[in-house]
Amino acid sequence: MKHILEFEKPVVNLKEKIAELKKFTHDSEIDLTEEIKTLEERLKILEDDIYGNLKPWDRVQMARHPERPTTLDYIERIFTDFIEFHGDRLFGDDEAIVAGIAFYKDKPVTVIGHQRGKDTKENIRRNFGMPHPEGYRKALRHMKQAEKFNRPIICFIDTKGAYPGKAAEERGQSEAIAKNLMEMAGLTVPIVCIVIGEGGSGGALALGVGDHVHMLENSTYSVISPEGAAALLWKDASLAKHAAETMAITSYELKKLQVIEEIIPEPHGGAHRDIEEQAKFIDKVLSQSLRTLSALGEEELLEHRWEKYKLIGDFNLV
Repeated sequence: MKHILEFEKPVVNLKEKIAELKKFTHDSEIDLTEEIKTLEERLKILEDDIYGNLKPWDRVQMARHPERPTTLDYIERIFTDFIEFHGDRLFGDDEAIVAGIAFYKDKPVTVIGHQRGKDTKENIRRNFGMPHPEGYRKALRHMKQAEKFNRPIICFIDTKGAYPGKAAEERGQSEAIAKNLMEMAGLTVPIVCIVIGEGGSGGALALGVGDHVHMLENSTYSVISPEGAAALLWKDASLAKHAAETMAITSYELKKLQVIEEIIPEPHGGAHRDIEEQAKFIDKVLSQSLRTLSALGEEELLEHRWEKYKLIGDFNLV
C-alpha cells in the first residue's frame, strides 16, 4: 500500500509481522504455523474493530484516499460500450466531469460523473475533480438528451466542490449549478445518484438531485468541507476533525436523516482495496434502483421525487 492512513497503522504493522513470520518459516526449518495462525486471528479481530468503528474524520480520510476508485473505474466495470462526449457547446470541455452513453444490462443509459486524477499530472488536467461551469453545462446537455431519448441517468458524485476561481465565477458558476438543480428536479426519466468519494457543496448537488441517492459506506456528503466549516465557525481550519463530528456528513448519519436511500458497503479497508468487489456492490444497488424507478410513469416519478425532497429537513420542535 502506497498510502497508509494513521488509524490503519496497527493493521499494517500486524500484516507486516505475519508476512515476516511466513517468510522466516519458508526460508528455515522452523515451523511457526501456530504462531502465524494466532496472529491472523488477531488481525481479523483488529480489522473488524478498526474498520467497524470508524469515526467521521476517519471516513473523510477514506473518502479522500489517493487510491480511491474514480468514476471511470466504475464505468469500466459496471457498464459496456461507454462512449464519452465532450464540450458544453457554449465555451469548451471540462475534464473534471465525464459524460456519455453506455449500456447497462443491455439497456442504454446516460452516465455522468466527477473525475479526479490518479497522479499529479492527471489531477492538474482534471482540475482535481473540481468542475468549471462548462462541466455542469456539459452534464445538463447530456441529461436533457437522456430525457429526449428516454434513457435513465446515473450520476457518480466525487468532488471537493465546484471550482471557486475567478474564471469560473466570470463564466457563471453559480448560475450553472442553480440551473442543474432546477432542471434535474423536473426531468421525466429516472435519476440515480451515487456518492463514491467526497460529495462537497453545490459542486456535488449539481449532479445530486436524484430519485434515489446512494452513498458508499466511507464516502461523505455535505454543504461544505470540514476544513471550511471549521474556518467559518471557529476561525480555525485545524479544527476540521471536530467539525466532521458535528456536521452529520457520513453515510450512516445521512441515512438516518433520509437524505439518502441506501448505504453501499465497502470491502474491509475501503473501496480501493478491492475495486472489483466494490463495483459488484454498486451494481447490485443500482440494478435494484433502476428496476424500481423504471416501473413508475412520468407523473409518478415526478411526484415521488417531489415527496423525497420535501421530507428532507422535516422536523418537529419539542
